[in-house]
Amino acid sequence: MHVAINGWFWNQPYTGSGQYIRRLLHQLVKVAPDLQLTLILPPGVNQVDDVPENVSLLTTSGPGGDIGKVIFEQRTYPRMVAQVNADIAHVPYWGAPLSSPARLVTSVLDVIPVAIPEYSRGFKARLYTSLVSTCARGSAQIITLSEASKRDITEYLNIPPDDITVTYLAADPAFHPRLGSERDPAVREKYNLPDEFVLGIGGFDLRKQFDQLLLAYTYIVQAEGANYPLVLAGREPEWGTAMFPDLHKYADDLGISEHIQWIGAIDEADKPSLYRLARVFVFPSRYEGFGLPLLEAMASGTPVVANEVSSLPEIAGDGAFLVEPGSPSKMAGAILALLEQEPLRQTLINAGLARATHFSWRKTAQQTLDVYERVMRM
Repeated sequence: MHVAINGWFWNQPYTGSGQYIRRLLHQLVKVAPDLQLTLILPPGVNQVDDVPENVSLLTTSGPGGDIGKVIFEQRTYPRMVAQVNADIAHVPYWGAPLSSPARLVTSVLDVIPVAIPEYSRGFKARLYTSLVSTCARGSAQIITLSEASKRDITEYLNIPPDDITVTYLAADPAFHPRLGSERDPAVREKYNLPDEFVLGIGGFDLRKQFDQLLLAYTYIVQAEGANYPLVLAGREPEWGTAMFPDLHKYADDLGISEHIQWIGAIDEADKPSLYRLARVFVFPSRYEGFGLPLLEAMASGTPVVANEVSSLPEIAGDGAFLVEPGSPSKMAGAILALLEQEPLRQTLINAGLARATHFSWRKTAQQTLDVYERVMRM
């Protein structure tokens, strides 16, 4: 069996789609060493790193930008699939072609643009969402990351549940409570981290709801003063747009700016230490296809507070403190409980570590291989 994989996100390893394709491919070669794999790269990407030795690479040419992405997805990638005579074309993100020369498998990691209207503003965004929604329906099988996403795909894309397979993600082995902890002091110094802090990591767009966390922190400041500053990690956008409300100004308005430390983008290799060093990790998102940071924190031995929404209860199980979405006071109460009640904190750490063991990339790869084999029998 020969699978040709769309590699648009390969050289974007810090995005969710980039992490997904890299970790999936590395595990596929382990669970199925006889599987023939070709990674089809987008225009302008001629040098890549971290590709398994027995994966073939195919470079392409063409324009860049948004138009170039559509041309690659709809014309270049299918043409390359035909050129290598692949049995299966796997697009590991929501961007399948209208027509494929091979059996088509599409990974729809989430349906944010249709589930949250703010993410499909503008004519071009709506047009692209309409295109990829139509294309997804032509897939022999859809892969997604949670039962919650499966329900959304059925609802918003009108795809039958039997045509959708759930394959959970997993935290990388680097996310561990002890392994690699010798790097923690250096990471603390690198980012000038306080001795004790509460951590938030992620993008700062509307969906991530960091405004809820900032409002919750007004209660923390009242109760704990300067004892537990809030550390926010992630590349800062151009603030003050419809998608990225100015959180710095909001913190000023709330009077809590002096209790917040913005550390900007962090190196991927530093994330396990950052989780381990945090007293509590808070994940205030209102919608996730999976919610990998939640699992990474639990695997690192850090107690988690998150909203009880979309896929997060399904992934967290009893390993996180879940609160009513949109309730800053309840989020603050959960954070304070974990800061002040050591028995509760230790109980949740142990539950999180146990929960994280239910997920593995090897299992994800095996389930993906099962999808390929099922599609070949159709």
